[in-house]
Amino acid sequence: MKKETVIFYTAFLIIFTIAFMSCGKKQETGSLDSEKQMTEFVKNLETKTIPLFKEMSLAYWNAAVSGKEEDFKKNADLQNKWGAIFASKDDFAKLKKIKEAGGIKDEILNRELTVLYNAYLGNQVDTAKINAINNMQNQIEQKYGNFRAEAGGNKLTDNQVEEKLTKTTDSKELKEVWNAQKKIGIVVADDLKKLVKMRNELAKELGFKNYHEMSLKLSEEDPADISKLFDELDALTKDAFAKEKANVDAFYEKRYGVKKEELMPWHYQNRFFQEAPKIYKVDYDDFYKGKKIDELTVNFYKGLNLPIDDMIKNSDLFEKPGKNQHAFCTDIDKKGDVRVLCNIVPNEKWMNTMLHEFGHAVYSKNIDPKLPFFLRSEAQTFCTEAIAMMFGRFSSSAAWLKDNLGIKEDEAKKVADDGFNALRLQELVFSRWAQVMYRFEKSLYDNPDQDLNKLWWDLVEKYQLLKKPEGRNEPDWASKIHIATAPCYYHNYLMGELLASQLYYYITKNVLKSEDYKNQSFSNKPEVGKYLTDKVFGVGMKYFWNDMIEKATGEKLTAKYYAQQFVK
Repeated sequence: MKKETVIFYTAFLIIFTIAFMSCGKKQETGSLDSEKQMTEFVKNLETKTIPLFKEMSLAYWNAAVSGKEEDFKKNADLQNKWGAIFASKDDFAKLKKIKEAGGIKDEILNRELTVLYNAYLGNQVDTAKINAINNMQNQIEQKYGNFRAEAGGNKLTDNQVEEKLTKTTDSKELKEVWNAQKKIGIVVADDLKKLVKMRNELAKELGFKNYHEMSLKLSEEDPADISKLFDELDALTKDAFAKEKANVDAFYEKRYGVKKEELMPWHYQNRFFQEAPKIYKVDYDDFYKGKKIDELTVNFYKGLNLPIDDMIKNSDLFEKPGKNQHAFCTDIDKKGDVRVLCNIVPNEKWMNTMLHEFGHAVYSKNIDPKLPFFLRSEAQTFCTEAIAMMFGRFSSSAAWLKDNLGIKEDEAKKVADDGFNALRLQELVFSRWAQVMYRFEKSLYDNPDQDLNKLWWDLVEKYQLLKKPEGRNEPDWASKIHIATAPCYYHNYLMGELLASQLYYYITKNVLKSEDYKNQSFSNKPEVGKYLTDKVFGVGMKYFWNDMIEKATGEKLTAKYYAQQFVK
């Protein structure tokens, strides 16, 4: 996940591209005047924001690493200070005047106007409300960070919870561990409902239906288009997932010694059934036992001519008490200080995560430093997710294992089919989980007073085909940290999967000049790094996201390559 400590959640959200027209000598004079005003405005804003951005990013980083209350408080205070800058009525009035005057011909200035106008638009509310939202979110995030599930008389980290759910075959123990980790939902649910209502109140004050609609529109995404895409992906994956789920259930009947109808959510080797169960013969964790995951990551990206040594040094990659148990990448200063937080243990999951997070990192690091500060971000959040996912997929690839861990050719051949099938299962499992998250949040912000416990399980049963434990009525939805700290974001993951496949196919055919779409690892292929730097990373936010995709691949975002790779 890519973490940017900015207004609400994502950096400089955008609603729409503003077109400016010019004609005649009078308009040219107006253009020069508007460009002069815009240049001066940006210069003054950068003076205030660039040092604050770095200070704020470091504060968030320190809070995530330490888990200390004073660090979270400092982070909240700086977020409030940042929000106050973009809440300025006077600044917004200046931008509005420049926008309405029109005539800016300079492409970069025009894009900056679009980005900044909407950054200010999203903050034209009482700063006390923005501060209250930031403070509440920080308090909730601290509770997630400090929570440890208690089972069998022991406090468990998230890694230990996942290990038990993955390896234990005793149904009673699985149920205890699963129930224990869900208790964080009870801890945060009431505060989270309040936070949702606070976000909605802010969105309505700005003229939006609710916070969900605002988040999408300010990210240059049409809510109707996103819902249509998710309906299409539902239809695309529904039958394929049902077949795979039947195979999973048959495997679990034997594994746990229970009837299919007795299988419960704690039997699926994951807290949320968002990752593929380990039903294939190959245990990929065996390949990574005793391996240094960080060194493997460094060597892989070095082979792409996308070195990460400096970022590794500044990152925090192993478990600590109080530390955030999840993983994210953050750009500290938009000048090259990019960091990753992980909690590495030597297994396939964390190999995937490291490849994923440093996919975010090489994107951020290789944005053209000559671009203005406010355009030094990814084209769109799902675009950086696409890069992260494309690289993360390699952790179970036979070709990648051969090229990076040195497994023998005959062994690679043995695991190739299982590797692809495991990846295909992962994609299908995740696509159904993303349906739950997108539809839950959409409905949550539409009506936060409804029975959310019921809504959650209705969606889980429909899209993931899991059975709700009899009589269960707990806020299990609130045990998913993203709902609090990365609101209305999850659809970007699935859109990222689509773009990951689109880029993978394009690179294989046009950069590597190959028709073998199953056995690529990109290892020691600097031409791949060059293509990504030139066509994706380097341009930053210079273009509207779908224009960037079309320039990079020859097509706008499409689901056809995802379907070719994982569904057909």
